[in-house]
Amino acid sequence: MIICPMCEHQQAQGAECEVCGKKLTAVAPIAVAVAVLPELEQTQLAGGRAPVPAVAAIPDLELTRQQAVPSVAVQAVPELDTGRSAAAGNVMVAPMQDMDTGRAASDGVKTAPPSGAVVCRYCRTVQESGAVCDRCGMRLPKVRMATPEASAAPAASGERTRCPRCHTPAHAGRACITCGTLVPSAD
Repeated sequence: MIICPMCEHQQAQGAECEVCGKKLTAVAPIAVAVAVLPELEQTQLAGGRAPVPAVAAIPDLELTRQQAVPSVAVQAVPELDTGRSAAAGNVMVAPMQDMDTGRAASDGVKTAPPSGAVVCRYCRTVQESGAVCDRCGMRLPKVRMATPEASAAPAASGERTRCPRCHTPAHAGRACITCGTLVPSAD
């Protein structure tokens, strides 16, 4: 099973992700025989690392971008203030009347967490329960974890059912592929 490193989509095979299109395998370069074309113009220099013949330096050309700094004694600049500024003195501080100082007063009513069907943010599939989208395999938001209806009897070993912990489709008698919890079976 291949898992996309970008969107975590699981697929059985393929060189690119079926959901986001990311390349999943690195393709090795193919060795191709290279032949020189006879009509191609050759360069005048033999090789890119060929030594350059010695040339005379231009007399008025500066050899470096910046000339060397001569040795001089460091002098203090009398106008430059190197200390802190003078004390501000007695400043009148008054609170601003129109300034918002924080949160609004609580009315005691809290917002209920969302419940019911949720829409997958990747493939827009509406799903009633589960922690993973049934269509694309992406994890659904964790805020909404509605408890599924309790089944009358546990499923037989190997039969498709839901994980009791994360509600992901799983096989009874095996570990859940999402959270690792053992899914109970009737056997």
